Amino acid sequence: MKNIPLRMCVVCRNMKIKAELFKVVKSPDGNIICDKTGKSAGRGAYVCRDGQCISALIKTRAIERAFKCSIPKDKIENIMKEMI
Repeated sequence: MKNIPLRMCVVCRNMKIKAELFKVVKSPDGNIICDKTGKSAGRGAYVCRDGQCISALIKTRAIERAFKCSIPKDKIENIMKEMI
C-alpha cells in the first residue's frame, strides 16, 4: 500500500492530503510565491483550498508565523488572488 502524503494547513491546522492544499513557498532568495505545481524549492507552507482559510490568511498572520518574517499585506493579497 502506497503512503499518501499529508500536510497541515497553517490556518485551520487540519491535516489533509497534500493534493487538497495550496503550497506557498519562501524561496532561498526571500521571494514568497504561490506554488501551483507543489515542486518549487524553498520553505513551504500549506493552505486549504476552501475560501474560509484563504480569506483568513491576513487576519491570522499564519503565513508570517510559518515563515518567521513579516510580509506586506499587499503581497499576501497577491498570493490569495493566485489561489482563487
